[in-house]
Amino acid sequence: MPDYKKSIGFLFLEKTKLDRQELFSGEREKISPVSYVKTYSKAPRYPLPRPNFPPAELFEVLARRRSSRIYQRAPLTLEELNLLLYASQGVTGRAGRYLLRTAPSAGALYPIETYLGINAVSGLPAGLYHLEVTGWVLEELARGEFGSKLKEAALGQSMCETASVVFIWSAIPRRTMSKYGSRGMRYIFMDVAHICQNLLLAAEALGLSACPSGAFFDEEINDLLGLDGEEETVIYLATVGRPKMQ
Repeated sequence: MPDYKKSIGFLFLEKTKLDRQELFSGEREKISPVSYVKTYSKAPRYPLPRPNFPPAELFEVLARRRSSRIYQRAPLTLEELNLLLYASQGVTGRAGRYLLRTAPSAGALYPIETYLGINAVSGLPAGLYHLEVTGWVLEELARGEFGSKLKEAALGQSMCETASVVFIWSAIPRRTMSKYGSRGMRYIFMDVAHICQNLLLAAEALGLSACPSGAFFDEEINDLLGLDGEEETVIYLATVGRPKMQ
């Protein structure tokens, strides 16, 4: 078994440490930027309404939150999905060209894209979708039942097939790394963690169950979404559904 200090994980931590000399000397590597907005212009679009926020006591929600992989085979409403999306990636203001959101992001660069594997949501066909944040619309990438394929790609986790919706987050690293260099790769994973926690708390506040997971074959989910795995790649997912009484 390789030693910890020879592992890729350890090298990542070492190579992305912030160095005072590098920071102030201008020696940091230069990485070209990309657009901070992604859209599928030819995809069928489903506009999302401005959400109506239900009352919820934050500290009660925090105390109740548990990861749950067992769900009823019952659809979410479109309003519930809209609230979950808003909690995780909703636009709350502007700062110049930047859209400020419900979750923080290093430099307000927001390298995370949200995709959905919809199994059962009232008013939406089952399929794969992308959230276009600036217009607050869902873009339909493919129609059909993808639960079994997501389950297979997620190491056989049945929750990907039984959940009403699977949230899939990808990263476009250049958005962050063009400003922060290799250190920016750390920030990307912090960003997606902020987003996921917001989703988990919103699900709890709505009386739903949710479970995050980092266990999946990256390239299999990239292939499902049509991502190249380099300029954009999947990094996290979470399932949401109605809790099953036990």
